Amino acid sequence: MHDDDRLGPLLVALFQGVLYRDDGQLWQPLLDLQARVRDYGATIGLELILDEAEGYAYLRQRPATAGEPELPRLVQRRQLSYPVSLILVLLRKKLAEFDATGGDTRLVVAREQIADQVRLFLPDTANEARLLDRIDAHINKVVELGFLHRLRGQENQYEVRRILKAFVDAQWLSDFDQRLGDYARHGGSEGEAA
Repeated sequence: MHDDDRLGPLLVALFQGVLYRDDGQLWQPLLDLQARVRDYGATIGLELILDEAEGYAYLRQRPATAGEPELPRLVQRRQLSYPVSLILVLLRKKLAEFDATGGDTRLVVAREQIADQVRLFLPDTANEARLLDRIDAHINKVVELGFLHRLRGQENQYEVRRILKAFVDAQWLSDFDQRLGDYARHGGSEGEAA
């Protein structure tokens, strides 16, 4: 297959979201054509973020430099609710702890584990079923955002996607205790997270 024939589907996949190593049909073409993808992205104000070790790639808006006109945003920013942000932080912390043990590269968590951790930072309620329904809705949002992947044939089991490391970075984790303290103090609201 000619490079131009491979570039189109590759760019479309990257415009749609994160590309993972386990997508064998597109991962190798990405590695082969990454210079062309970077050049194309640069013309429209995007940069390719490719982490071969973690096995993911995505496009993000390139910051404007001095003397350069600012281009309109192609990649939307999403405001996340407090519970969704909290789940992301807790999963990122769990991923850091998992990586420190040096075992498997795939972190799998159960719905109950996530719910138990999140429950600590949400206001107490007498209606446990309603709380679990709300937590399930927040977990579904995290799945929709691409940070969790439901495992087939294993009910309520999720793989934590390593792309989370790029969005909740080490600097954010260094402030983890302070952020959780802030979340705990503001836990009564479903307001916007930082």
